[in-house]
Amino acid sequence: MINRKDSYFRRAQAENYVARSAYKLLELNKKYNLIKKNDLVLDLGSSPGSWAQVCLKLGVKRVVGIDLSHTKIKDKDFRFIKDDIGNIDVKGMGNFNVVLSDIAPSTTGNFDAEASVDLSRKSWSIAKKVLKKNGNFLCKVFQGRGFEEFVKDVRKEFEFFKVSKPKASRKGSKEMYIIGRTFLGKTFTKNKKVYKG
Repeated sequence: MINRKDSYFRRAQAENYVARSAYKLLELNKKYNLIKKNDLVLDLGSSPGSWAQVCLKLGVKRVVGIDLSHTKIKDKDFRFIKDDIGNIDVKGMGNFNVVLSDIAPSTTGNFDAEASVDLSRKSWSIAKKVLKKNGNFLCKVFQGRGFEEFVKDVRKEFEFFKVSKPKASRKGSKEMYIIGRTFLGKTFTKNKKVYKG
């Protein structure tokens, strides 16, 4: 049985984060230095907004969040787009230093891993088009069918690559986090402002 009010949940309440998932990003960022001050960040699957909160506290210039569910974040440096990531036209978005994806399927117990890999591939497709050269990518994906192939596809596009599971992940969870640092690809567009809606 999942303890939804564990120590991370209580800590999140005490430190005013909207979800315990903030500590996953804090841990991974501390270890891999993905997000820096004045970065432009795209946050896919951003609801309820804890990762955007972390980014803003780290002093990023702007966060653009996309999700089907609204976030709880109100900040002048945060822009929210309520939509499916598959519907997003990246051509008008400009480029980002970091793309984050904490998106997950509605879990049913059947084919969750396959659905997770499918969503992660959509996130990766967006990241390849909007990441600045030398940019960073962090993506949650469930272990299962398609996981290893996805990892292989992403690995070759970065100077540094790692698969990690932070301590804040729940025990028994199949979620893993793919870390790609220093993107080797070319930017999709140049000299465009970050999408402001």
